[in-house]
Amino acid sequence: MPENLPEDPFESEQNNALSLVLIQLMKGVLYAGDQPKLWHHLLNLQAQVRDYIGVLGLTLSLHEDEGFAWLQSQQQELDSGKTPLPKLINKRQLSYPVSLLLALLRKKLAEHDSQSSESRLIMTRDSIVEIMRTFLPDSSNEARIVDQIDSHINKVIELGFARRLKDDKQKIEIRRIISAFINAQWLSEFDQRMQEYTQYIAGEPTQP
Repeated sequence: MPENLPEDPFESEQNNALSLVLIQLMKGVLYAGDQPKLWHHLLNLQAQVRDYIGVLGLTLSLHEDEGFAWLQSQQQELDSGKTPLPKLINKRQLSYPVSLLLALLRKKLAEHDSQSSESRLIMTRDSIVEIMRTFLPDSSNEARIVDQIDSHINKVIELGFARRLKDDKQKIEIRRIISAFINAQWLSEFDQRMQEYTQYIAGEPTQP
């Protein structure tokens, strides 16, 4: 009788492809660059993924050109006569400093795309602290301010909008998914609010 051969990990992954893709999407964003095999499976199994998550009241947001995908709650019609489904994915309320940092990083990504052919935007931790520091009130305790900015950077990383480079933790890649969450209109409105805020902290009158 032939001996039992060890299971081929790749063949096992092929057999469980749909489950592996769904599990990753339930955990968070799936990036093509981070998990190329799972990304390949997702592209091949889009219809099955959408059918499965649709039952759960979710929809797939797939950005093939940019190389990322995530799950969102479906918009439910209030007058549809159907019982609303409980939301599996809750919206997170972000603090003002984290929202500010996301907007500033989104602007940096837009500037980078217009000026460079390099697809990745990598910034140093110090440069991020510097652009954030400009929009915060002056303080005699500079170390405390920097510590607070570091915590905001860590929150942005935790949310998946950035990541530290493995070979240099002081360098941070701004992930392109930030452009899907912060569109041009949101950024424009935020610019207006930022102008009013900077005038306020400078003691200048704002336009009515």
